[in-house]
Amino acid sequence: MKNLIVVRHAKSSWATPTKDVDRPLIQRGISDAHLVSSCILNSIPKTFLLWTSTAKRASDTAIIFAQNIAFPIENIIYKEDLYTFDENQLEKVIKSCNNLYESIILFGHNEAITNFVNKFGDSFIPNVPTSGLVSLQFETDDWSKIDKGKTQKIIFPKDLK
Repeated sequence: MKNLIVVRHAKSSWATPTKDVDRPLIQRGISDAHLVSSCILNSIPKTFLLWTSTAKRASDTAIIFAQNIAFPIENIIYKEDLYTFDENQLEKVIKSCNNLYESIILFGHNEAITNFVNKFGDSFIPNVPTSGLVSLQFETDDWSKIDKGKTQKIIFPKDLK
């Protein structure tokens, strides 16, 4: 059994004149990331990898989640290939995971996140919002063979307010 939790980065700012990869979180994004991460403590696997895109908005979201779920920040794995908006690239990265690991929590970007969870989950989600979390479970012991799985949990900030 393989478990995947995907989280779209928190709300970021378009107001700062920086490259896309360097866009910072805004206060609403920080608050929403705290809100979602604070309510998942009882539903995360005992052991997992925590992967994040190298984009500032995704890595800052991953750090907020790590702090709230007591995951050591120094164990976060930063993956440049998660800075993608394409679900096929996202799928490729996930399928490359070492089979020693049963569970991954991954922080990334839309459209890749929404398209991926719709391709691999059994619930249609029109759009995974910023700070949105979707948990999927796959009936396989091989990451490279993940196929249609079960959508286990959907947590969006608006549902917690």
